Amino acid sequence: MEKIEHLGIAVNSLEEAIPLYELLLNTKCYKTEEVEREGVKTAFFKNGPNKIELLEATHSDSPIAKFIAKKGEGIHHIAFAVSDIKAEMNRLKNAGFQLLSEDPKIGADNKWVAFLHPKSTKGVLLELCQERDQ
Repeated sequence: MEKIEHLGIAVNSLEEAIPLYELLLNTKCYKTEEVEREGVKTAFFKNGPNKIELLEATHSDSPIAKFIAKKGEGIHHIAFAVSDIKAEMNRLKNAGFQLLSEDPKIGADNKWVAFLHPKSTKGVLLELCQERDQ
């Protein structure tokens, strides 16, 4: 893993959260997009070299809706940049970590993504991210 790529924060409403984070971080949201397959709308912010991703559920049975129903709004995941997502997935699987999928998926912000189950990472949902044009 190369660096923390972003922190994901689950919110009830991007419409309410975007202005709050623009004020908090003193920067504008630079990108919004929907990942229909995952039932989520996202908004991204840059703060120096760091990124924050806000996540809003688009339907009641999406993973974000379930997370908020169980835990409330807040930090959802930590994402790490990797240069070879398949190799990193294999390394982690062989080390005993539980992956949520066998193959990477197309995620937001032009990334290949894969998640590690929180049960195998002491309660923290971890995401692996690789730029798709690599």
